[in-house]
This record gives sequence, C-alpha cells and structure tokens, in this order.
Amino acid sequence: MEISWLGHSCFQLRGKNVNLITDPFTPQQESAEPPATLSKINASIITISHNHPGHNYVQGVGGNPRVVRGPGEYEINEVLITGVASYHDDEHGKSHGRNTIYVIHMDDLVICHLGDLGHALKEEQLEAVADADVLLVPISGGKSVTATQAAEIISQVEPHVVIPMHYHPTPDEQRPAQLDKFFREMGVEAIEPQPKFTVTKNSLPATMQVVLLTPR
Repeated sequence: MEISWLGHSCFQLRGKNVNLITDPFTPQQESAEPPATLSKINASIITISHNHPGHNYVQGVGGNPRVVRGPGEYEINEVLITGVASYHDDEHGKSHGRNTIYVIHMDDLVICHLGDLGHALKEEQLEAVADADVLLVPISGGKSVTATQAAEIISQVEPHVVIPMHYHPTPDEQRPAQLDKFFREMGVEAIEPQPKFTVTKNSLPATMQVVLLTPR
C-alpha cells in the first residue's frame, strides 16, 4: 500500500485494487473548481469523519466513489471499514459534535484514521482500533487532540507506524510548533518528511516508527 498525505486530515490510501481518500478538504480559494491536489484523483471509496468544511468535500474527488459516513460496518470492493463512534471534543460532542474513527482493513493491513478526535479513547473505542498497523493521528489541538493527548492515544493503541496529521506546515518550511511538541512527546528526534510511505504486512517495522509525510 502507498500512503500519501494530501493535507489537513486527507490521505490517499492506494492499494492493489482500491484507491481510498479520507476527509477530502474544501478548497481555500473562492472558486467552484476542486483543489488541484484532489481534482486529478479518482477514488473508489471516500471516508468522512465528520460533516465540517475541510473534511467533507466529496465533490472534489472524481471516479464516482462510494462515500462512507458515520459508524457502522461497510464492505466495499473487498475493503472492510468499521466506523467507530466518538466525539470532536471532550464534552460528548456538546461543543463540536460527533466524530467517526475509521478502521480500514485493506491489502492485509489495518489503517486507523482518527478523524478530528477530541478526547482519549474509551475502552470500547480502544478495543475497536487495537489491531491498527498504521495510525493516522491529529496533533494540532484546538478542536482535536493536542500533541500530548496524541502521544497518550498512541501508547494506548501501540501501532507499528504513526503518521501525524491535522497540522499545517509553514510557508518558510520551518517545522510547526505542534510538530516539534509531538516529537518531544514521542521522544524522537526530528524526522525528515517524505512524499509517500509504502508499506506491506511483511514490511511493518518491529518497533513503532513515526513517519512524517510532505503534503501534496
């Protein structure tokens, strides 16, 4: 599988037979055209963690994809997806509403996309995501978990690979403060970003690895 970060919470999971997009983002410019990073992509499946701008721009993706919204179990093109109910805040959704965590079984791998999770994992949520090989985790704080909370969630899940998301690289290519804090919380040195991450079940690292991607 090839994993690319398109920015914000949007990833492309490119498998043997399926192309899946998570949380397609809304174009920033005032234009009817889709953002360039998405307009050239045809997907088989789109997952939407919550119905907020920046996460639900399905019209920006081509290919007539199946759209998955909300908790439940879905099987599409031999991809098994489990949507796990959660919240966008630590007040049971009172401030920012609900969020769906997605556990995606694809090409013998288990990818977990936390969406805009706003709280530590509860027991039933942890049970649902415990088999994750790759964890896509927000780190920016604000309306989702902070870098500190993200590190705590990672220690709960214990995935093979962690990819941070939901932060914004700065124009001068300096690392954002949230990313530096995340590195400190994880106890790792600064990591050079890469354009994509290719992984198979057999190539998963024996010890947990943090992977940093460059947004496309």
